[in-house]
Amino acid sequence: MKLLMTIIVTFFAGMGAGLGTGFAGMSAAAVISPMLITFLHMNPFMAVGIALSSDVLASAVSAYTYGKNKNLDVKNGSIMMVTVLVFTVIGSYISSLVPSTTMGSFSVVMTFFLGIKFIVRPVMTTKEAMNSVSAKKRAVQSVLCGMIIGFICGFVGAGGGMMMLLILTSVLGYELKTAVGTSVFIMTFTAFTGAASHFAIGGKPDFLVMGLCVVFTFIWARIAALFANKAQPKTLNRATGLVLVVLGVVIMVFGHNA
Repeated sequence: MKLLMTIIVTFFAGMGAGLGTGFAGMSAAAVISPMLITFLHMNPFMAVGIALSSDVLASAVSAYTYGKNKNLDVKNGSIMMVTVLVFTVIGSYISSLVPSTTMGSFSVVMTFFLGIKFIVRPVMTTKEAMNSVSAKKRAVQSVLCGMIIGFICGFVGAGGGMMMLLILTSVLGYELKTAVGTSVFIMTFTAFTGAASHFAIGGKPDFLVMGLCVVFTFIWARIAALFANKAQPKTLNRATGLVLVVLGVVIMVFGHNA
């Protein structure tokens, strides 16, 4: 019975995380960690570590798909990535000192509100507008934004991809598909760093749960990325927003009862 429950929870967690990663460059931890905490009663710090490890392959396959479709900014993404990596480690360490409930509730609330944001205010920036920003200005913004994103990614896992997508589209003025492609490119490395530092601090994970989460997230991220590169931006925004809102509500309801 316990094994069946584990498979069911990891399948739906992986599906939600994979769709979020492939469609919106969202960190898999935003979905996986609260579901593992809520339904499998896992230690929140370890749940974030497992979620981040699921993010590595899912983000890599998504980045490959976006890059193949010329929707990836490697140059500017790399500047942000270095800063993000450093602050991911700092965030991971600080999260180990924080009460568990703080981490779990932050993940759920952020998932829900970002979903609302995508539905109400879709990102409709064009590539022309994106390319009009000066290289120097973008480089400085990338470093500052990377510090914030990295800390959040290490601290809860949940904020990383979502914060990155918001900042790439709202602050740096990226076109949606390029923002998603660049976000998953950065998340591949930040997730690996975050997962490694979590396991180094908190010990070895539940390998069955981790393996199932990695496989299910990878499959759904690949499917979502293929569709996303062919879809219209408005459709992408609404589909992603709906997935996030539904997941946020489900986790809030069941989490409250758990």
